[in-house]
Amino acid sequence: MSTESPQPLWQPDPERIARARITRFQAWAAEHHGAPADGGYAALQRWSVDDLDAFWTAVTEWFDVRFSTPYARVLGDRAMPGAQWFPGATLNYAEHALRAAGTRADEPALLHVDETHEPRPVTWAELRRQVGSLAAELRDLGVRPGDRVSGYLPNIPQAVIALLATAAVGGVWTSCAPDFGARSVLDRFQQVEPVVLFTVDGYRYGGKEHDRREIVAELRRELPTLRAVVHIPVLGTEAPEGALDWSALTSADTDPVFEQVPFDHPLWVLYSSGTTGLPKAIVQSQGGILVEHLKQLGLHCDLGPEDRFFWYTSTGWMMWNFLVSGLLTGTTIVLYDGSPGYPDTGAQWRIAERTKATLYGTSAAYVMACRKAGVHPSRDFDLSSVQCVATTGSPLPPDGFRWLHDEVRDDLWIASVSGGTDVCSCFAGAVPTLPVHVGELQAPCLGTDLQSWDPSGKPLTDEVGELVVTNPMPSMPIHFWNDPDGSRYHDSYFDTYPGVWRHGDWITVTSRGSVIIHGRSDSTLNRQGVRMGSADIYEAVERLPEIKESLVIGIEQPDGGYWMPLFVHLAPGASLDEDLLDRIKRTIREQLSPRHLPDEIIEVPGVPHTLTGKRIEVPVKRLLQGTPLEKAVNPGSIDNLDLLSFYEDLARKRA
Repeated sequence: MSTESPQPLWQPDPERIARARITRFQAWAAEHHGAPADGGYAALQRWSVDDLDAFWTAVTEWFDVRFSTPYARVLGDRAMPGAQWFPGATLNYAEHALRAAGTRADEPALLHVDETHEPRPVTWAELRRQVGSLAAELRDLGVRPGDRVSGYLPNIPQAVIALLATAAVGGVWTSCAPDFGARSVLDRFQQVEPVVLFTVDGYRYGGKEHDRREIVAELRRELPTLRAVVHIPVLGTEAPEGALDWSALTSADTDPVFEQVPFDHPLWVLYSSGTTGLPKAIVQSQGGILVEHLKQLGLHCDLGPEDRFFWYTSTGWMMWNFLVSGLLTGTTIVLYDGSPGYPDTGAQWRIAERTKATLYGTSAAYVMACRKAGVHPSRDFDLSSVQCVATTGSPLPPDGFRWLHDEVRDDLWIASVSGGTDVCSCFAGAVPTLPVHVGELQAPCLGTDLQSWDPSGKPLTDEVGELVVTNPMPSMPIHFWNDPDGSRYHDSYFDTYPGVWRHGDWITVTSRGSVIIHGRSDSTLNRQGVRMGSADIYEAVERLPEIKESLVIGIEQPDGGYWMPLFVHLAPGASLDEDLLDRIKRTIREQLSPRHLPDEIIEVPGVPHTLTGKRIEVPVKRLLQGTPLEKAVNPGSIDNLDLLSFYEDLARKRA
């Protein structure tokens, strides 16, 4: 993909740059910790990776991190994997998340929105009280530091309260969204053996009620380590036999007691999408997440007490954990529980309007769906409070940047960000003081030595290479669950370049310091040595109104050949006739390259995704290479398993 013209789409004005928290941080860090006073963000970023000790010390001081026991040094062992951060220190994540209750007791900490789109506030004082009550009850139930507490919950205030109460007692939180089926949940929770399960009786989505009581009963049967089940009556049903009632556990007026735990004490378990085999159970630490999220939210996202932070997510996606961490900066967080497009495609813009969100985050897919559906956000909604629209989940295509600029506001900070569940953060993305170029992420994040490498480990500029991170980050996993010798963790990130994190994305680091993401490197298209990310093809092809979604796979053939089919899911009423076939080919030839013309264009009943909405390219590739379905994919991780039988049949016919 060529870099666009150097003319930026958006440039922050001098006043905005001056008031950005990152600007004030740089001046303060220059005075106290030897950061460069001049040279802007690029100089600050360079310093932050060249002197990790000084940078992370500065972060903890700037954000007034409370260490109940001081640390011996910032970084013990620097090796990856296994870097040791702030050895000797003790602290508590939940204590920091509830700090604003001291000064802003009656202001909203949470705004809960359902499909009626009416925001309901939970004040800081009320949040703190309920966390205190629930934490005391968890201790009474015998929950001790290191015990796992699980939630089968939608994006509701009770989920945030349960996470914070778990962290307060030193427990380890883990959650799945209630649209996950029993098998998907058990594939995750059985690995970590929770002692408490928070559940709902059901959820509302797309205007309908979905009863989940049978699935909850199955989870209770199949999780023998549970000592307690807590019932949250979203649909108003009675607690099942033997379950505790949420309201009884959260009614006391109790100050929270925060267990002081080591910096690297586990905070939560997140899961990889698990498209092949069991999902990886990724463990991140209380201290690592605390300092990484303070940096990310307080400096990169520029969030503070006057802000309102809305990200469309579910409890099964790392962005939910990231959203909850908005509390660390004293920000009001918006919890939306419902369909992203109900009652119409513009729903998320309506929520941003009603909650007066200042930072609104969504998926690139939603932006493109709005563009396709002819949504006009600025015409139909008052978005004057929105300072930044951020996107993740997949690369935001250039057309998505232009659409946000044209349809939301020409003075809009557009932050396309990219990171991973693996670090529960961003490698590259939002910088409030830098320009935005179409199709590009603004810059690598502070403290993250992000590079693009060729196969021999040579750094590349303005060329496509592997996304690597050459220095440790505090939120990198402390380990995977049930990986006693660390081999699964090592093989996931460190087997290609020893001691260097390889993430599995193709990226370009441009000569002006911005970053372009091209898609997953393990499903990259490689024709005659020319590599191209699948995202580039989706961006071009899905501009055609007849194409709802597409999937492109490149398959090395046993005879040395290369087969590259493009699968297209058509919009209602469209047909894959000669005219459309010609337009698809012409689009790819003219906008990308003749080399990346597909060998076949095949109409499909749909494109399969992970439960968090990512197209699954690698499992489809494996199916087409003849791998049996049960080995190519973990069925519990897919949104619509029936779709895969189409690709399996195709492989059989081709064989």
